[in-house]
Amino acid sequence: MTKKSEVLRRWQLVSPYLHRKQQTVWAAAEAEVIGPSGRLMLANVTGISIPTLTKWTYRLKLTGTAHAGSLVPPKGCVGSGRKLTEVNNPEIEPALQQMLLEEIAGDPMGPQTWVRSSLRNLSKRLGDQGHQACTHTVARLLRKMGYSLQVAKKKQAGAQHPDRDEQFKYIAALKAQFLGENLPVISIDTKKKELIGNYRREGKTWRRQPLEVESYFASYAQCVAVPFGIYDLAQNVGYVTVGISHNTAEFAVNCLVHWWKVHGRTAYAHADRVLILADGGGGNGYNLRTWKKDLQDKLCDAFGLTVTLSDYPTGCSKWNPVEYRLFSHISMNWAGQPLRNLDVMLAFIRGTTTTTGLKVEAYLDQGIYRRVARLQNGS
Repeated sequence: MTKKSEVLRRWQLVSPYLHRKQQTVWAAAEAEVIGPSGRLMLANVTGISIPTLTKWTYRLKLTGTAHAGSLVPPKGCVGSGRKLTEVNNPEIEPALQQMLLEEIAGDPMGPQTWVRSSLRNLSKRLGDQGHQACTHTVARLLRKMGYSLQVAKKKQAGAQHPDRDEQFKYIAALKAQFLGENLPVISIDTKKKELIGNYRREGKTWRRQPLEVESYFASYAQCVAVPFGIYDLAQNVGYVTVGISHNTAEFAVNCLVHWWKVHGRTAYAHADRVLILADGGGGNGYNLRTWKKDLQDKLCDAFGLTVTLSDYPTGCSKWNPVEYRLFSHISMNWAGQPLRNLDVMLAFIRGTTTTTGLKVEAYLDQGIYRRVARLQNGS
């Protein structure tokens, strides 16, 4: 049995750190745990009236029986009122989750993801599929899935092309078509270049003493690593080739050729078509003739493949799956760890895993690639 002196001692310890409402909630929780005599005891100890404690004890009971992600009804008994939409229509949550697969963008340097469409558009699209849900219901379901309204933070995608949304829909249709036919769909991009050496990196690690690193002088670095990533959407496997030269079209194509030789034609033995999703910049830029010519000569003609290359709109690389399904996890894996040499970097990449079963393989490409390679007219 709880003694009044014990409750008084807890009250004296915690009350100075709580404002009035928090004190009331704490007292109601204590009263509920103690039992029938709890409200009278807490009223004597705290000076809070019994009716107030009774009201908050009732509200705490409602919180304990509420659905996850839902709001506690301020009035009425538990179970009263209209049932939640997802209770009457259990298929609405899977439908919304499926819809969000093509709506999610992610930060390549962290776990943050967000949704592209507005609540009104999501509500309308659910209605078109036969699931009636107002914007408030969609918002509640999104909160239940872990999303919330966030303030914009200094990240601009630049000017939007009028056909930007059409390109997203086109890419989504291509992905569904290729995956439905068991054909390879890969997402490619070059991750941020990394200085190799004993240099400080952003992030924290658990240790008793901080790591000692050198002052940041880029000219003293062993080399600059250029990680080129390939993410297989169907297999949930990443392939990262670390170069030590420049991010060129030749380097990007050689990475793709190596992936096809070692993994692609084994995993997709009967495939004669490949879908490549890219962000349209860097060594695989949409306007680089050398990228397209090398892709034709070294991959398509050499292996008899038909390659469909689809670029995300300008400023929309964060929607590229390789960014938030591969690069973000690699960044979190080596956060706070200096990349003292290339072997350490490759080990961190290979050791990247997720609860969804992501596996990553890493290779070193020590080739030297020319920064500028121009095609002659007529080539």
